Amino acid sequence: MKNLEPKGLWNSFYSLTQIPRPSGKRKEIADFLVSYGKSLGLETLQDEIGNVLIRKSASAGYENHPGVILQGHMDMVPQKNSDKVFDFEKDPIEAYIEDNGEWVTANGTTLGADNGIGVATAMAILADKNAVHPPLEAFFTIDEETGMYGANDLKGGWLQGKYLLNLDSETEGELYVGCAGGIDAEATFTYEPVDTEEGDIALKVSVKGCKGGHSGCDIHLQRANAIKLLFRFLKDAVANYEARLACVEGGNMRNAIPREASAVITIPEESYQDLQDLVDRYEDLWLREYDGVEPDLHFSAEEVECPKKEMPEDVQDFLIHSVILCPHGVSRFIPQMPDIVETSNNLAIIETEENKVRVICLARSNVESRKEELASVIQSAFALAGADVQFSGAYPGWQPNFKSGLLKTMKETYVNEFGTEPRIVTIHAGLECGIIGSKYAGMEMISFGPTIEHPHSPDERVNIATVQKFYRFVLAALKAL
Repeated sequence: MKNLEPKGLWNSFYSLTQIPRPSGKRKEIADFLVSYGKSLGLETLQDEIGNVLIRKSASAGYENHPGVILQGHMDMVPQKNSDKVFDFEKDPIEAYIEDNGEWVTANGTTLGADNGIGVATAMAILADKNAVHPPLEAFFTIDEETGMYGANDLKGGWLQGKYLLNLDSETEGELYVGCAGGIDAEATFTYEPVDTEEGDIALKVSVKGCKGGHSGCDIHLQRANAIKLLFRFLKDAVANYEARLACVEGGNMRNAIPREASAVITIPEESYQDLQDLVDRYEDLWLREYDGVEPDLHFSAEEVECPKKEMPEDVQDFLIHSVILCPHGVSRFIPQMPDIVETSNNLAIIETEENKVRVICLARSNVESRKEELASVIQSAFALAGADVQFSGAYPGWQPNFKSGLLKTMKETYVNEFGTEPRIVTIHAGLECGIIGSKYAGMEMISFGPTIEHPHSPDERVNIATVQKFYRFVLAALKAL
């Protein structure tokens, strides 16, 4: 991988793969970037929350041009296959080249091309003495994937540039001029556990092998949500097979479609074979329902040590019904752009502690009122079941400015370089542009990147040829600005 062109970019990306950087693990990657900037003799700053800013003086003749910010986020989404032994807080990513040299991917985990390629691009340009550019800032934010905390806590007045190039999009040849806003919903059921029925046995039922993916970019692909599948089964098992729920877990990232989910249930010993048969029937049903979409989906049950405590029956029933009722997936496409998602929800995480169960959703919409409406629907689904529902992490959408001078220059530059028109689009995923723009009135922004497939899943991969094209375009755009 280090021998790929452009070498400066790929060597920087390789360095990033060697640094554990899941969301929340900030210090090592931030220290690395600070050290990198200082090693180049550039002005390097870090704010109190951990964002890093590196400034590079303008090329000769560009001193009076408006400044440009290259922006990306340090963290990556930690997802792995269930059979992969890997610690995202300690282990380097095992990246390799596949498909006759066309793609870079990782061995059983997310690759971190989202947003490592963007960060590596900025690093390479900072080090490139031949790059022609206006006054330049490379701005790297913390914890974008878990709540855009770096952008949300950014102070006004820190950035100096007029134009911001967000390097965090995932289809080469597209210029993004708008994105969805989002809000996190957390529903908590609190209860006193009750004794498990004497003589019952316990089974752990597990949904595995779903593709998952990015809850913004991939939400329209109709992939299975492992939590929703599991709760279909649980409703049947509780209603018809005397099952009781002890605990349940599923998903681990608010912006990743859940790939796996499991629950420990207790049943009368004489119901063991009936439950095994029910598991088999559901696996067969889901494989038929998701034929061509989820070929590796697997549903299983194994006997485990019987817990001493389980959920009260009323809490169990309320939880099951509310998760069944909670929306997941696309709720509306943009009427004027019917192939673009406007509003969606990702039922993302469910986790059990000693006396509570939490359910976490990420609702998105390009329209603020639709986002609020969807959040209200989610709230109703859980509040009617007695859960406490709290909202957090709200961030605004990014409204397109089709009259932007930056957009005009970027379009013209792309045509001059490649002879074709770029596609001007909005994206359903969240980008930091809307948040940064709310703090820096008048800043013009574009988001773009190389082609990255299946981000937020272990199938993530980045196309090598588009990385080369992307880097060429960034250099040309900086020269044109």
